[in-house]
Amino acid sequence: MLFFKKIYIICKKLFKLSKINVIIVTDIVFNLRKYIERGRFILHKRIIAGALSLLMMSSAATFFSGCNSGSSESTEFKTSEKVENGAILQAFCWDFNTIKNSMADIAAAGFSAVQTSPINECLEGENGGMQLYGNGKWYYHYQPTDFKIGNYQLGTRDEFKEMCDEAEKYGVKVIVDIIANHTTPRTDKVSQDLINAGGGSLETLYHKGNAYDLKDYSDRLECTTYKMGGLPDINTERPSFQDYFIDFINDCIACGADGFRYDTAKHIGLPDDPKEDDGFENNFWERVTTEIDKADDMFIYGEVLQGNNDRIADYIDAIGRTTSSTYGSKIRSAVENNMIDTSAVKEYWLGNAPLNMVTWVESHDNYINDGTWAQLNKDQVILGWSIITARKDGTPLFFSRPYNSSVEDEWGMNRIGVQGDDMYKDSRVSAVNFFRTAMIGEDENLVNPNMDSSLLMIERGKKGVVIVNTLGDKEVNFDTNLADGKYVDRVDNKTEYTVKNGKLTCDSKIPSNSVVVLYNEGYTKYASQAEVGVSDDTKFTFEGDTVNVELTLANSEKGNYTVNGGDEKSFEDGDTVTLKPDNDGTATLVLTAKNKQGLGTYEKFVFTQKTSYKVSKGTKVYFQKPDSEDWGDEIYAYVYDDSLNENDSWPGVEMTKESDGKYSYTFTKDWETPHIIFDDGDATDSVQYPEGEGLSVEPDKIYTVEE
Repeated sequence: MLFFKKIYIICKKLFKLSKINVIIVTDIVFNLRKYIERGRFILHKRIIAGALSLLMMSSAATFFSGCNSGSSESTEFKTSEKVENGAILQAFCWDFNTIKNSMADIAAAGFSAVQTSPINECLEGENGGMQLYGNGKWYYHYQPTDFKIGNYQLGTRDEFKEMCDEAEKYGVKVIVDIIANHTTPRTDKVSQDLINAGGGSLETLYHKGNAYDLKDYSDRLECTTYKMGGLPDINTERPSFQDYFIDFINDCIACGADGFRYDTAKHIGLPDDPKEDDGFENNFWERVTTEIDKADDMFIYGEVLQGNNDRIADYIDAIGRTTSSTYGSKIRSAVENNMIDTSAVKEYWLGNAPLNMVTWVESHDNYINDGTWAQLNKDQVILGWSIITARKDGTPLFFSRPYNSSVEDEWGMNRIGVQGDDMYKDSRVSAVNFFRTAMIGEDENLVNPNMDSSLLMIERGKKGVVIVNTLGDKEVNFDTNLADGKYVDRVDNKTEYTVKNGKLTCDSKIPSNSVVVLYNEGYTKYASQAEVGVSDDTKFTFEGDTVNVELTLANSEKGNYTVNGGDEKSFEDGDTVTLKPDNDGTATLVLTAKNKQGLGTYEKFVFTQKTSYKVSKGTKVYFQKPDSEDWGDEIYAYVYDDSLNENDSWPGVEMTKESDGKYSYTFTKDWETPHIIFDDGDATDSVQYPEGEGLSVEPDKIYTVEE
């Protein structure tokens, strides 16, 4: 402690003439101490002078970047010190190495935090499959087999720690999506360590109510102890389980996690909820929010989907923050219908609860389960994002859709481990993200200029405004609270706006489906990030032995690429590379480049070789119906191919019952590479397997539902 005190006193004297705020010096000393405590530096007396020199340089850099006028370019991205004041990128199904390698891109897009998919051990997909939906499943990591860091989809514990270390370099916080409520339905795959922590058997690991399926969400005992969606419900009140789970949380923190999102939080009881007669207390939330390491510094929120008896105010009180799912639904509807009237978008729909919430336009559950991938295109998502992020309250979460996904194709590249779509790098997204950070502490005012419900202006004090236009080009002549002066749109960095005597004007119209971001104080000009990618018409499945891919490059003279982990080679914009699949039938292409200031960008693409096969007339396959009341006595087979030929319109053809629970289907013609889906015959609300792309057909195979 004496060593640090001496450094502090010396620094005060050194910087007195420069008039650098003592707070800066304090922060530098604190951060140096933090590095030492983490074992990152080994200090000896002979390098104290070097440490002081480092302090002086760091202080000068901090001081001058804080005084940036907007004319010079900076590499120190202004991310928020607190997660709640910034924006979170939900890196849905990105693996740890992809997040690590994309950290410069994440910071350059103005995100203060990145949220991982669940990092717990989980069930391995079919043949180690890595498709989001197909021969792998995105939701496997939401079905734990144990609470230890690392799984085949996202990476190892060491890779997670390396990712966190990289995030710290850029000032990006790490939020971990975690599950405590349930395990995989494949209880034979649950680890013995977890079973022991749950009392020594599967019966004690789970609630007694786990024997029943959750149907009545208004019944709090049923909601917190019954099996939800076939997922076994853990007895989260058991102290030994809590201890085991807290050890997992603390390991995440030791690796560098800065916060947690609790999946299905609504299904874990509150202190005054009814509970089973097991002698335990409903104290899970109290323990995991107060008894973990660095509890006061953690950003913690729970997924509490609003609806019948959600007790949202009580969950906010117990956890600290929750999601605001109703608000997301309202925003999606408003943008879709060009009705972004203040009456439609201002209310957060939390009742009397404190506004301690994470907001979103869409989450992974909305995107996958509610069909919003077809409701909103990417531009509309960004318009909605600009609304929620420009506002004062809430912490916005940006869901990273699958790469190359579209209204026509929900899954896009359909690959776990790669980065999501580049929409998170969009200039509108980054502009509003940095706007949010610059507006901390400023009040908000929402107004529809000229009473136009398709035009929304979000004012933050007199310091800045964000304008969202969903329909038609708009003349600019608005009343505004923005301070008089000249402003440049921070989205396109060229269009000039003028505020004089409370009037905002511009020689140009605001285009339809666009965002305008105006502010001067707190703006920092950053060098344009290098951009790498593949041509827009690229297909990620291919036939034959090779596939040719056109590469794109911007804001950099040369980029580099690797194929299947091979030697690195350089490329220029428009070059073509030939890919050959590896032994697993995929070809992996990694592109990197640096901008003029040396900041890197990273993209990873996976191409899947399409295998062709024939199925002859008379081929027979079987389906073993799950032992579940969701499946009735009539089972159908729906067969189709890539040309959209089908055996019949959905739900297909009724199968023949062979025995109790076993059904057969016989092909009545020859097929080229068919896919098959089994369902219960309900054309509008079917139970089916699989839920996504159909399965390949293997003669005489008995298909069973793989949870």
